[in-house]
Amino acid sequence: MGNKADAVRIQTSVLNALEKKVLVWLAQRQPRWMTSDILTYIGTFGALVIAVGYALAGRNINFLWLSSLGFVINWYGDSLDGTLARVRNHQRPIYGYYLDHTIDAVNEVMIFVGVGLSGLMHFTLALMVLVVYLLLTINVSINAHLKKEFRLTYAKMGPTEFRIIMIIVNTLFALIRPLNEFSHTFVLFGHDLTFAALDFVGIFILLVLSLIYLVTIINDAKGYAKIDPPHKMD
Repeated sequence: MGNKADAVRIQTSVLNALEKKVLVWLAQRQPRWMTSDILTYIGTFGALVIAVGYALAGRNINFLWLSSLGFVINWYGDSLDGTLARVRNHQRPIYGYYLDHTIDAVNEVMIFVGVGLSGLMHFTLALMVLVVYLLLTINVSINAHLKKEFRLTYAKMGPTEFRIIMIIVNTLFALIRPLNEFSHTFVLFGHDLTFAALDFVGIFILLVLSLIYLVTIINDAKGYAKIDPPHKMD
């Protein structure tokens, strides 16, 4: 059975080289009592902070600063747990793969539900983005098993770049009042549908993720078809 340890990590994000150096530097300076599991749970705490910040932002937009802090905490725990294990040579590939992917899914659900509860984005739209994001995650796991490739980035973008983009978006919404107060109403099938500014951000993210997913599964299917061609008729 394939696992993350067998798979080649494909990480070509814009910040990858710099991030690796920073993570190794941080890992070498962690106290002895710090473990990869603790860092994983710190990442989950960060995701909870993100979700709470977004959920409260509907009442006070300044809670977006709390969400941005959560993204930093989440990056620290989620990105450093594996690096710490590798630096200390304490890898647990099967357990680590299971825990990492399970917790990541929980974190993603919390974050997107928090965004949907904020009132800054339609709840249904937030869940649609979540679904496509999870589909990409599932595809990564399938490829890690079938062709031993663990892809962490798409179009030079990875989780770290996504966090930075969201911090920038949070900052703009927190500082620019007309931006978070903007809304536009469309008539769709005889019904009024009002979109806020963050809805348009969500729609853009949804379209980009959907395109990436579609291109990815088409290319993967073509590749697997060559590896496993159909049997010739006798």
